[in-house]
Amino acid sequence: MRVPRGALGMRAPVTQSVDVAERDVPPRFEVILADYLRHLRAQRNLAEHTVRAYRTDLINLFCHLDRLGVESLVKVDLRALRSWLAKQHTLGHARSTLQRRAAAARVFFAWAHETGRMTTDPAANLRSPKSMRVLPPTLEQATAARMLDEAIATARETGGPVAARDVALLELLYSTGIRVSELCGLNVDDLDRQRSVVRVFGKGSKERTVPVGVPAVRAVEAWLAKARPQLITGDSGQAMFLGERGKRIDPRVVRRVVHRSLRLTEGAPDLGPHGLRHAMATHLLEGGADLRSVQEMLGHASLATTQIYTHVTNERLRAAFEQAHPRA
Repeated sequence: MRVPRGALGMRAPVTQSVDVAERDVPPRFEVILADYLRHLRAQRNLAEHTVRAYRTDLINLFCHLDRLGVESLVKVDLRALRSWLAKQHTLGHARSTLQRRAAAARVFFAWAHETGRMTTDPAANLRSPKSMRVLPPTLEQATAARMLDEAIATARETGGPVAARDVALLELLYSTGIRVSELCGLNVDDLDRQRSVVRVFGKGSKERTVPVGVPAVRAVEAWLAKARPQLITGDSGQAMFLGERGKRIDPRVVRRVVHRSLRLTEGAPDLGPHGLRHAMATHLLEGGADLRSVQEMLGHASLATTQIYTHVTNERLRAAFEQAHPRA
């Protein structure tokens, strides 16, 4: 039976108690903020870093309301919320920040209204500037292949367990498009060698199964069979990928590995693990994969999130057309 992450203290990060007093929060808003954060953790099962992001944005809002002299939550109106966003704009915050903070306010006040803490929802009509859609940088297919070939060559030259691990995690990141947190959370039994799939726990502890390419399966098998045993300690547990001291690998180590590998690859942009995720999605779509399948593999809750990769592909097609066509 699958053990939920964190049930044995093996996978979930240790977090602070939800009863810890909220710092820097105007006293009149402390209780409702604490209640809301408990709701996010217990009912919505959000990751701790997501809860912290909500907390930060709401503290910013509550401090603004405090400066306006708003005595309680029920006194909040749309004008106060708009003045908060206007203040953020004058401070030079990016459109994406304004959009995120407006979304945090809308979700919070919707919850407060639904749970009977407010008779109306003042944020129902709160709007924020649309953020400019930025096309994520990505790797060309040939560049990705060179990066992996060079990593394999390095592993053959050094023969050490760390080099074998680096090849395995690079192959797996590019093959599956999983997030760095998902890769670090993998256990040895999450790879199904017979079916060539890997079981992944994504955001909100949602489980999905992702196909794995043959080169990645072979690289992971080689790591598990020959190299991983050389790093195992009493702290290793069932972690698939280990650091040099034998503990479950840290996301910062994975990021260093990816940055170093791309830096050593001619013509490669400076990307992290998320860049390999972008590359995997883009290359799938260029190869004819349908958007729904890519959404499933990436673990996106909304198809709209996946659609940005169609923009990346179209942009590249347009660039190729303008470069090659005599009457572009």
